[in-house]
Order: sequence, then C-alpha cells, then structure tokens
Amino acid sequence: MTEPSTPILSDDEALELEVSEQKSVRLAKRARLIESGAGAYPVGVPVTTTIPAVRAAYPDLEPDVATGDVVSIAGRVVHSRNTGKLCFASLQSGDGSRIQAMVSLAAVGEDSLRDWKELVDLGDHVFVSGEVISSRRGELSVMVNEWQIASKALRPLPNLHAELNDETRVRSRYLDLIAREGAREMVRSRAAVVASLRKTFALHHYVEVETPMLQVMHGGASARPFATHSNAFDTELYLRIAPELFLKRAVVGGIERVFEINRNFRNEGADSTHSPEFAMLEAYQAYGDYHQMADLTQQMVQNAALDATGSHVVTWADGTEYDFGGEWDRVSMYDSLSAASGIAITPETPLDELLTLAGSLDIEVHLPTHGKLVEELWEHFVKPGLERPTFVMDFPVDTSPLVRAHRSIPGVVEKWDLYVHGFELGTGYSELVDPVVQRERFVEQAKLAAGGDVEAMRLDEEFLRALEHGMPPTGGMGMGIDRLLMGITGLGIRETILFPLVK
Repeated sequence: MTEPSTPILSDDEALELEVSEQKSVRLAKRARLIESGAGAYPVGVPVTTTIPAVRAAYPDLEPDVATGDVVSIAGRVVHSRNTGKLCFASLQSGDGSRIQAMVSLAAVGEDSLRDWKELVDLGDHVFVSGEVISSRRGELSVMVNEWQIASKALRPLPNLHAELNDETRVRSRYLDLIAREGAREMVRSRAAVVASLRKTFALHHYVEVETPMLQVMHGGASARPFATHSNAFDTELYLRIAPELFLKRAVVGGIERVFEINRNFRNEGADSTHSPEFAMLEAYQAYGDYHQMADLTQQMVQNAALDATGSHVVTWADGTEYDFGGEWDRVSMYDSLSAASGIAITPETPLDELLTLAGSLDIEVHLPTHGKLVEELWEHFVKPGLERPTFVMDFPVDTSPLVRAHRSIPGVVEKWDLYVHGFELGTGYSELVDPVVQRERFVEQAKLAAGGDVEAMRLDEEFLRALEHGMPPTGGMGMGIDRLLMGITGLGIRETILFPLVK
C-alpha cells in the first residue's frame, strides 16, 4: 500500500498558508489582549510628541547618553529583537522615521516584559513612554517605562529587507508605503506639485471651482465615456471625460480666470502613460489666447518642479537628469512634419496623398480624416525626436472641434500640445467662442459619431445656449496631474497615482 503523497504547493500558496497560520496566532493574541482589559484597539493613546520630532530634537547625540527628556510616542514595529532581560524594537512613523524602543526588566518589571515578548509582533502599532537616550552603539532610543498596544496587526509585514514585487506594490499600496521610501516620497511630491499649481494660479488671480462629474452628455474631449444610470432621474448619465464645457459656462457667467483640479474618466486602454481614471487640471482666461496659456503653463510646470524637488533640473528614478529650465521650444506641427518626413505637408495636402504615405509606413487610422492622418504621421516622424519640453503648435481643424481657427493660417486651429521627453503633458487653445461656428463643428462631430467614431463629441444644446449669451475671447489649457508627476519623477503613471485601478 502506497503512502499518500504530500501536495506540492506553489510559492503563492505556501505564502498564503504561512500568513494564515500567523493570522491564527495573532488572533489568539488579540483575544488575550481584550480579555486582559488592555485592549487590542484602544480609542487613543497619550502621545506627547512624534518620532520625527524626537529625531529632530536630538540629531547628533553621543553614544550612551541619557537626556532626562521623557517622551510618549507611538509607531509601527518594523524590527524586533528579544533577549533575556532586554528587548529592542524599531518603531516607524508614517513618514518612515524610526527610533529604537528599549524594554528592560529593570524599567517595566517581569510581567510587562513577558507580555511584550508574548504579545508584540512585527507590524503592530505600539505606544511607549520613557526617557530619550542613546544606546552604547549611539542609536537614538527611548528607554521604555510604560507601553501599550495601539493597534494589533493580524497579518505579518512583508520582508522589509527585500524589494516588493510590482504586483504587490500596486495592489497593496499600503504595504508599499510602509516598506518603501520612494512610495512615501511620491505622495509628498504629488502634494507639493498640486500646492504649487494652486499657488501659481493664485498669483495670476484665478478662481478655483468644481464642476459636475456626472453629466447628461459627455463632451470637452474626444474620448469614449463611462456610462451609468441614475435611478433618481431615470436617465443615462456619463462620468465626465473633461470639465471644459462647464468651465466655459463659468467664463460666460463672468468668472474670467477659472481653473479646476479634479478627476476625469475615459473608458479607454490602460498602459504606462494612460489610466481610465486620472487627475486633470483645466484653466481658462478671458481675453487670453493660446500663446498666453503656453506662457502660464511653462511657469506652472517650472514652479512645480522647483517646489517639489528644489530645482528645475529634476533627477528621475533611473538617475537621468531632465531640465525644465529656460525658454521652451515652440514648433509648428505641419512645418516640423514636413522637415522630418522630407515631404511638404500642408493643410491643403489631399487625403489620398496622406493615405498613400501612411500606408507605405504601415500606419492604420480608423475612419481616416486629413487631421487624424497628419497627427499620426507627425507622431511617427517627429514625436520620437522630442527631448526638451516643446510646444507643438497649430493643429488640423477637423481634430479640434472646440478650438478657434488660426488668425492667419487657413486650415489649422490655434492649439498646442506640450511634449516632455516624448510624451504629451498638456494642451492649450485659443478657444472657439462663436456659437454659430461651434454648432457647425458639433454637427460635423455628430456625423463622425453616426459613422461609428465612438470618441466623437455630441451636439450639446445647453453649452451652445451658454455661448449664445456671449463668451469673451478666451485662452484655455489642460494638463494631467499624473503625467506632470511622471515628467518630474520619471516614473510610470501607476506609480504616480496613489491607488491606481487594477484588474
């Protein structure tokens, strides 16, 4: 009779089994804490200061010194070493600062020392109170005379001495924040960038507003929306793809310099530079144009880099330096395409010629138009060579239905896209404010939609009604906050978003 074979577990199954076993042990400790009256999750603990504050107060303490300063702090246990009469633990605050806690038999007594050894695990939040000292090795420490569990962790921490894999970092960002300074630094950098943007807008007397995310009609960009249903109104609604049409209503109403930082949603592909949900900045300035908006955008980005990193020359995660300083280049889309391809391409170039050129390069365009082909060809010939921050100016009219026709060049509109190290960071317009022309553009978009273009805009009567009340000459711009962080840090979009959408 053969013995039953032991099942072979995969690495993931073995890890989950180990976690399950540890969780059972920790649940028993939780029950013991509750039964003892000490509690596993108290409402609060009597902290008097923080780990970063203690470290700041004693930056260069000599070894084996007692300060006489008694503090009460709390932190997460990220390292622990228990000996006979003295236990050591490294406590970590939310910003990653650490301090050593020393729990001795002489200071806390036999029962308390035993409880520490038996009840405290890696990952627990603990409260300690005691004198600030330096150990014999010079490590800043608290000699504990009182301690308490502040929150019992039921699952173990990952190995903090090894890199988390990408899957864990994205799906369990809280572990990434605990384990990795880079993750914490991204949160701080993002906050600094957003604060800097608001500061620059304030200097230019802009007003921040909020516009609807649930809309009865999607518009303001060429993108496929997410659709939902409102039970209260019994109607189909869309998550907004852009705030543009509502911000322009605000300009019509007299808020002449207006901006918004908020979420957009586009039901499209996800890759290293695109996310279905992303943070967007849009701004509009009455009596401005796309040149002024380019000036403002350059100032905003340069200020953001300076406020987040201390310099216009930023250092990316891979060690590469990138310079946001100086005056940025401004190039024409048609002129740069002609120069790079060696073929004169203008707004009058026939569609057949563009189709032939695209076909020779194996470039396929769904429902091709002159503008779509020009932009695809430009991306093929010109985009790969852009390194410095560059404003690409003057786009085909048929791909920009919300943009004013160029004041002196027929067939193009006053629009720019800002490219940073080869990816699109932002866009800017001289806005179309003529309601009659805007209606004509919407009608053309409606024809594209009827022909199967799921990204084409719909005719928006409410927006047209607002324009018919008179919108002043206006410049506008939009920029992805996540992409701005990509440009400053050199990381992918899933790193710049704190909790990215994952399948």
